[in-house]
Amino acid sequence: MNKKVNIIVDSTADITEDVKERLTVVPLTLRFGDEEYIEGVTIQKKEFYQKLIESDVLPKTSQASPADFEDVFEKIVAAGESAVVITLSSKLSGTWQSAMIAAREYEDSVYVVDSRNVAIGTAILAKLALRLVDEGMGAREIAERLEKEREKICLIAMLDTLEYLKKGGRISAAAAFAGGVLSIKPVVCIRDGEIVVLGKARGSKQGNNLLVSEIRKTGGIDFTKPILLGYTGLDDTLLQKYIEDSKALWEEGISSLETTMIGSVIGTHAGPGAVAVAFFSV
Repeated sequence: MNKKVNIIVDSTADITEDVKERLTVVPLTLRFGDEEYIEGVTIQKKEFYQKLIESDVLPKTSQASPADFEDVFEKIVAAGESAVVITLSSKLSGTWQSAMIAAREYEDSVYVVDSRNVAIGTAILAKLALRLVDEGMGAREIAERLEKEREKICLIAMLDTLEYLKKGGRISAAAAFAGGVLSIKPVVCIRDGEIVVLGKARGSKQGNNLLVSEIRKTGGIDFTKPILLGYTGLDDTLLQKYIEDSKALWEEGISSLETTMIGSVIGTHAGPGAVAVAFFSV
């Protein structure tokens, strides 16, 4: 009989209320100037966006440390259980490496999976992991399966502004100014664990169309696996508009779409007003 399997994520995974109690979360820290916060513990998503909008400087995020993971692993192994850890992309944070260092002492009980994704992309991999737990799979099998399935995850997003990419030094001030004047909406995806710009549209209507066409290019959505839509900022108006504009993509495959507010790590670079979708391609 398999040991009980725990699924662990870091706090950048945008897990939804329905699975919150079934997952263990290892938090990252966040710093606004001199003030430090623990993501999801001493600062929640809404408060984060209020601070982001009001602040002149971008917050800095810090990876989870090996010790943060070790504390969790120790309790699980002491209870005679096992774990699968799913982290955000190793190309975007050192959190995966911290988990790997901590897992060395627990070789046959703890398995670490680099999601090669972020936010809602990591969250749908975690949801799939919970299904595999329910099917009675062991930790090693689940980790191996997730490493195959992660290749099929598509995360595509439309940003509302280039301002936060400029603040974070990702693009020049001139490019951000031109984008603002022309109401340019960049559409991005995660490819091989990194953020890639797919195209730019003028205005949100064109942006929504670009988002839809990029989803179609992936070859189709696997409706048998988790799907999650997300938004950054304090309200989901732009996301609801996108859902309405993209109805043709979903209406035959799924009766209702699950949505969530995206957390601080991605929110820092995307800024408010982004909409995103994560799904498994066929």
